[in-house]
Amino acid sequence: MSVRHTEGLLHGFLALRTLEGKSLADGELTQVAEGDRVRNHLIFHFKDGSLYDETAIFSQSAKFRLWSDHAIQKGPSFKHPMETSIDVSTGQVMVRYTDDDGKEQTISERLTLPADVANGLLFTLVRHIQPSVPQTIVSQVAMTPKPRLVDLIILPKGEEPFSSGAIKHKAMHYVVKVKIGGITGLLASLLGKQPADMQIWVLGGEAPAFVKFEGPLYNGGPIWRVELAAPAGFP
Repeated sequence: MSVRHTEGLLHGFLALRTLEGKSLADGELTQVAEGDRVRNHLIFHFKDGSLYDETAIFSQSAKFRLWSDHAIQKGPSFKHPMETSIDVSTGQVMVRYTDDDGKEQTISERLTLPADVANGLLFTLVRHIQPSVPQTIVSQVAMTPKPRLVDLIILPKGEEPFSSGAIKHKAMHYVVKVKIGGITGLLASLLGKQPADMQIWVLGGEAPAFVKFEGPLYNGGPIWRVELAAPAGFP
């Protein structure tokens, strides 16, 4: 995907909730430039002690390119504790997880990864989409837990109003569909196991900003909502 704005300096506060509004976790999204690369870090600390922690390293010379991604999910909010890593230059993908019997398993595979693989970058990339483009497609390594390449098809659905205090805004609403290729994708559709769509809202203008996300945080997970949160507790 083409770079429209330079990334590399960001610190945002996030709230993770159910669709009914129940608070599940407090989170942060940070970006720090390290030479010609950017470190993107997303973390959620759950009320029940669970943790979601993902760090993606990418470059942005004309087009975005992911170099590595490392993610940890653990605690009672997740069906299977899991740690994953992707080294794009070598294609090496590692998955450590706990199976249904409570046994630790490790999968290590070398995949041929396309240049547009986007693990850990969805919240970043969507801010660089031209709303007039009818469809944007990027790749993602889905951990099922066996690593599998899928396509993310990002479709604009139109602007929707929202407010920040007394200030009125409009956000572009995107739907993100997961496309599983081949016979596996056909079977998933027939068996009702097609991954749920994700919804993302982005404030446009000269400085596009993430507004809201609704979708699963992990493969097969429930639909949760991620929104911006305001710091509190000042004296």
